[in-house]
Amino acid sequence: MKKSLIYSLLAFALVIVSAPFVFAAPEAAQAVAAGVDYTKAIVVGCALLGAGIAIGVGAVGAGLGLGQATSGASNAVGRNPEAQGKVMLTMMVGMAMTESVAIYALVISLVMLFANPLLKLVGIG
Repeated sequence: MKKSLIYSLLAFALVIVSAPFVFAAPEAAQAVAAGVDYTKAIVVGCALLGAGIAIGVGAVGAGLGLGQATSGASNAVGRNPEAQGKVMLTMMVGMAMTESVAIYALVISLVMLFANPLLKLVGIG
């Protein structure tokens, strides 16, 4: 990838992430002046963001690993068709281990959403 494309994508992501803060700033300033506490909303928002990032990264990692395993197994069977049984068994075990990463990411994101100790700290859970 060209550097300019990467920089453009990073700038676009920065604009998308920062836009809600820019457009919500006047309302937030009025709420702070009125004495409104946004601690609960910030904790819940960060928990949602963290859960989304956790499952996203876990799914991407598992998908890349599963693709590599399938590609390697297909190449191995194509070169040596007699070893198909051993290759398939090894591939299935490897794929199960790789898929466990996505399951761990799912568990972490569910903990962040539903059993988050910080939510109890701010009085939500």
